[in-house]
Formats: sequence, C-alpha cells, structure tokens
Amino acid sequence: MATADEGTPLERRFELGSGTDPALTLGALWWGPSDVTMQLGPGHATRAMRLASGPATLEITWRDAVAAARAWGAGASEALDLVPGLVGELDDAPPLVAHHPIVGELARRLPGLRLTRGAPVIEMLVNSIIGQKVTGLEARRSQRMLLTRFGERAPGPLGLTLPPSPETLAHTPYWTFHALGLERRRADTIRAAAAIAPRLEQIRTMPREEGRRRLESVPGVGPWTAAETMRLALGDPDAVSVGDYNLPRQVCWVLADERDGDDPRMLELLEPYAGQRARVVLLIERSGLRPARRAPRYAPRQIAGM
Repeated sequence: MATADEGTPLERRFELGSGTDPALTLGALWWGPSDVTMQLGPGHATRAMRLASGPATLEITWRDAVAAARAWGAGASEALDLVPGLVGELDDAPPLVAHHPIVGELARRLPGLRLTRGAPVIEMLVNSIIGQKVTGLEARRSQRMLLTRFGERAPGPLGLTLPPSPETLAHTPYWTFHALGLERRRADTIRAAAAIAPRLEQIRTMPREEGRRRLESVPGVGPWTAAETMRLALGDPDAVSVGDYNLPRQVCWVLADERDGDDPRMLELLEPYAGQRARVVLLIERSGLRPARRAPRYAPRQIAGM
C-alpha cells in the first residue's frame, strides 16, 4: 500500500455531487479551537487518526463542488479513502418529510448538513465515554488532558496530535486516569473498550442492531454511548442518544415548546421520523435553538482528588 513520508503527501480530488456542506458536517467531529487532533475553518479541515494501516494526518480543502485532500503517514491511503464519508458525500438520505414546521424550516436553512461517517470506532467510542454524565466543559477538559498525557505527534507538518493507541489505553492503570478528570467507572470502560478495539471496528460491516449490541457488550457502555458512537463513526441516521442531560430538553422545546422534556417525551416527538431520527436531532442541535437557562451553570467536578 502506498504511504506518504513527512514531506511528500498523497493527494486526491473528489467531486461533491450531493450538496453536502463539509464544514457543517465535519463540525460533529470537532471539539472546538483547542482540539489538538482536528482543526476546522472555512473551506479547510485537518484531522489526525489512527487507522488499521497506521497513523495518518488528513487535510481537506473544498470549494464549490470539489474537495482536494492530502494525507501523510503510514495510513495516508486509507485516510484518503475515508474523505467522501467524512465530509458527508456518502450520506445519501431520502427526502426528510417534515412533520413539524420547525423541522422543515431547519432543513431549508441547513441544506448541506449531513451525517459524517468513517472516523475510527474506538476514537468515537472513547470520546463518547469521556462525555458520559458530565458537562461538555468537563468532557473537553478531560479529552485535552488525555491527549496531552498519552497522545503522540501526528505524521506530517501540520502539528496535530494522534489520539492514544488502544494498546496504551488498555494497559494504563485506572488510577492514572484520575488526574485527567476521569473516575474509575469511565476509566475502566475506556480500558475495556480499548482492549477489544479491532472487534469493535468490525461493527462497520454488521447490521445496525448487531453493531449496537456489540458496543453495549462492553461493560459501562449503555444506549447513550453506543448511539453517539454509531452516529459519529457509522453515520447511523436513526441513532438517538437516550440518557443525554440536555438533548431531551432541547428537542422537546424546539418541537413542542415544552421546557422540561425527558427521554420518553423526546422519543414520542421523534417517532414520526423513525429511520431518520438522528438527522432531525442533528438539525436541532446545529440550529442553536434552546430554552433560556434558568439556573446557574453547573460547576465542573474535580475528579483528581477523589
């Protein structure tokens, strides 16, 4: 397989005929400006990944209906193969029938929003485990510390950081994760998932429910974590993250003008969109519509001293 060294990347061009907006789509994978594994800007994205063929750094630029990609590292060729899925070109969805006026309006407002697919399963799963039962601020902080402690320099000249290898995560004692803001429960879940990372990557070729069951067979991985992973790694159009702290409130407020939504009510409101519920949720999440805050912002916990 062709590879690219530090100075000579592999390159490819892709025609984008689906109407996807790569920036909107890739935003689901980005943890913000402090994300050392990925950067995202107008017409440009970079991402570091560990793939079956080796580590890779991927750079994608786009203009109009053409994307150009460069990749460095042993996994460069495989990374280039992933570009259409990552930017949403493979999300060939049937037309979304809007059962609520606001859904129709959001679909018109964000016509290029697609579901991404192709990111490594173990990477998406670890990020989802980090996000279990904590605020986004806490999750981002723990992710940064994990990458600082265990990440490695990514191939190529872009200065990104590779996520820790599954082998490193699987063999790290649970107490080491405390300094990263991760208590034993999440630390053990990450270690258990990392120990079977190749088996988890196989869910790409499985029927959806079978893949979900394999994810949930990892101790500590429940419906929320599995759904987040299925949506981000596989582009599952029907994955709904039941158990999320904020999502039911946001969905119920947008679709029914109800402030105190819960999971059952959210699922009831999403039922008309069965098969495409993740797509509706994504539109709602990216809309920025949410009820006004009625309580002080939650103060992040300090795990290190626990």
